[in-house]
Amino acid sequence: MEMFLISRNGGFFWCLLIVLTFICYQLPPTRAIWLNLPSSGTKCVSEEIQNNVVVLADYLVIDQEGHGAVTVSAKVTSPYGNSLHHKENVTHGQFAFTTSEFGSYLACFWVDGNHEGATLNLEWKIGIAAKDWDSVAKKEKIEGVEFELRRLEGVIEDIRENLLYMKSREAEMTGVSEKTNKRVARFSIMSVGISIVVSATQVWHLKRFFQKKKLI
Repeated sequence: MEMFLISRNGGFFWCLLIVLTFICYQLPPTRAIWLNLPSSGTKCVSEEIQNNVVVLADYLVIDQEGHGAVTVSAKVTSPYGNSLHHKENVTHGQFAFTTSEFGSYLACFWVDGNHEGATLNLEWKIGIAAKDWDSVAKKEKIEGVEFELRRLEGVIEDIRENLLYMKSREAEMTGVSEKTNKRVARFSIMSVGISIVVSATQVWHLKRFFQKKKLI
């Protein structure tokens, strides 16, 4: 009986490990975005990110003209307008930062000079996807199952933080919804009261008018 329990627990552990590994590989490690930049104007990418999240991105100009490489300018701003990255006349670049504000972070790109346009590839990594696991493995000298468990631990922690964030956002939105419902209810009651008062006043004025005209 004891051996059966150990075998069953071991099987459960490996099943759990397989499931978590599947979840890990199903999570998008990076977001690859292709932007067709016009000759004039700006293309922007935005994403709502919570506090204390690592963001890492690489961008590369794909299209080139016969007269030379097309260069672009890039600017990344925080939700409150703080500049996090700004480069001009480049064909590729990278930016990395840890968010200190909650909200939409904006990355904008535009073509320099009189070029007809360009195609830009942007790889956007957030949170656990931005972590350099190869460096971690070399630094801590881990590999195989231990390495996969460390990755899964990071993924699970990232999922937990996202769930807590979603829970806090849900509570916040629920509070806003309840306040809005209360205000709508008060406004409805006030509207009904005003309508009743106006109707009563009109009836009273009509009654006085008919009495003066001796119609009633």
